[in-house]
Amino acid sequence: METAASFKIADVFTYESLIHAVAGSLGSVTAMTVFYQLDSMRLRLQGDTRQPCLNVWIHLVCSRLAPYRGWFPVICSLCCSNFVYFYTFNSVKACWLRGHRSTPGKDLVVGIIAGVVNVLVTTPLWVVNTRLKLQGAKFRNNDIKPTHYSGILDAFHQILLSEGLPALWNGTLPSLLLVLNPALQFMVYEGLKRELRRGASGEFSSLEVFVIGAIAKAVATTATYPLQTVQSILRFGQHRHSKESRIMGSLRSIFYLWREQVRKHGIVGLFKGLEAKLLQTVLTAALMFLLYEKMTAATFRIMGLRRTLSRR
Repeated sequence: METAASFKIADVFTYESLIHAVAGSLGSVTAMTVFYQLDSMRLRLQGDTRQPCLNVWIHLVCSRLAPYRGWFPVICSLCCSNFVYFYTFNSVKACWLRGHRSTPGKDLVVGIIAGVVNVLVTTPLWVVNTRLKLQGAKFRNNDIKPTHYSGILDAFHQILLSEGLPALWNGTLPSLLLVLNPALQFMVYEGLKRELRRGASGEFSSLEVFVIGAIAKAVATTATYPLQTVQSILRFGQHRHSKESRIMGSLRSIFYLWREQVRKHGIVGLFKGLEAKLLQTVLTAALMFLLYEKMTAATFRIMGLRRTLSRR
C-alpha cells in the first residue's frame, strides 16, 4: 500500500506535469493576447441583450476604441487557470493510466476532474476580470448596473465589502457544468491525435496541430454555448433583480436567465454572440494548442526527457 501511495504522489509531482502546465499557460496567454478583441466583443454581445446581432466585423471595428480594456486581469486569470488545468489534467492522467494507452472516455473523465479543480480555485479571478473587462461599456440591458473599479485589488475589495465573499464565486454552478467544455475539447483533441498518429511516434506538423485544436474547440464551444452565455451574465453579477442576484450561481438563476433570454429573443437568444465566440475561441484554442505542443516538445528535447506518448 505504501508503495502504491508513493507511486501516485511521484506521478503528481513530476517535471513532465510541470512542463505541460507551464507550456499550457504560456500558450494560452499568448493566444488570448493575439485574439483578445474578439473575446471582449463576445462578452458584450452576451451581456447586452438589447444589442442586435449585427455582423461580427462591425462590432470588431466599433470596439477598436478600447481594444484591450481589462487585458491584464484576464491574462493573470488565464495564466493561473490554465496552469491549474494542465497540471491537474496531466497529473491525474499519469496516476490513472500508469503508462497505458488512454481512451476517449478516460480523457473525458480526467478533463472533468481537472475542470472542477480549476473552477473551484480560479472562479474569483474570473469574476473580477469579467467585471473589469465590461466596466465602462454602455449596455442597452437595463437589468445590468454599472460598476466602478480602479483595478484588480479594488475590485476584490469592493465586491467583498458590498456583496460579501460568496459573490466572488458568482456563476460557479454554470462554471462547474461548463467543465464539459474543456473536457470535450481535450477528448476530441486527444482522440483525433490518436487516430491520426496510428501508432507513429513522430510529432504532428504545425498545421495539423492547429486544425485539430480548432476542430476540438469548435465542437466543445457549440455544444456548451447556452451555459457560457448565462455564465458571463452571472459573473458580471450586477443584476437589478435583487432577489434573483442573491442566489447567483444557483439553478434558479440559471433557469431564470435562460427563460428571460428565450422570452426576449427566442432560442436564438441563448446563442447570442456565438459567431464572435466561435471566431475568437477556435482561433485562440488552435494557436494555444500549437504553442503548447511546440513548447513541450522543445522543452523535453532540451531537458533530455522522454515524452510519455503512450499516455496520450
